[in-house]
Amino acid sequence: MTFARALATSATFATLALVAACSPELTPTTGKSDYAQFCASCHGPSGKGDGPVAAELKPRPADLTLLAKRNGGSFPRLSAMEQIHGATMGRSESQMPEFGDILSGKTVLYDAGDGIETPTPWRLVALTKYLETLQQK
Repeated sequence: MTFARALATSATFATLALVAACSPELTPTTGKSDYAQFCASCHGPSGKGDGPVAAELKPRPADLTLLAKRNGGSFPRLSAMEQIHGATMGRSESQMPEFGDILSGKTVLYDAGDGIETPTPWRLVALTKYLETLQQK
């Protein structure tokens, strides 16, 4: 191996290590803590739509544990992310607020099920992944 090639290889590995170190870590804890902070008051701690303010809302908050069941057994990542982000505002009578600005920031490439890796806020990805863990089997 020539010196130039060795130097280029070393630079490539150093760059990859730096990118990996700077990438946000997607953990269920992050999604779970964002869920507790932003979602549980309406959807309840277990996602069943029975949070402390649910009775005051019309229509009532959705039972998030049934999203996959209502979608033929497949968790609807893209539509869940659109709903959370606020892309569906005005298309229903839901009183759910937009969380796009709150969950914005650093992005990761993520395929939400449409086959296209798209730069997506990592907190939105983490929250969506947490919601997927709440699904009834």
